[in-house]
Order: sequence, then structure tokens, then C-alpha cells
Amino acid sequence: MICKECNGTEFIKATDFINLRPLHKRMSVGTEKIYTICAGCGEVVSIKVRDTAKLK
Repeated sequence: MICKECNGTEFIKATDFINLRPLHKRMSVGTEKIYTICAGCGEVVSIKVRDTAKLK
């Protein structure tokens, strides 16, 4: 993987404290979002959901 902003090749995986929840299940615990971030410039190159089954 290469960062489109700075051509960096080192990346960091991170998450935040707010889970992604389906609109029709507001009380659902939801699932984490995993961010892939360029270590050089901080560009978020990918956002992935950990467990899609929790969104159904």
C-alpha cells in the first residue's frame, strides 16, 4: 500500500471510541471502525468495519 498524498509506505491502525451502529437499531452496541493511517502525513487511507454482522 502506498499513500496517495505523500507516497509513504508506513501505516498505523487505530480505532475511536464511537462504534458504528445501524440506523434501525439505535440501542445496538454496534462495531468498531478500524482506520488505516499514513504514518508520514496522517492521511486516512482506509476505514474498515470490524464485524459487519453487528450491523444487520
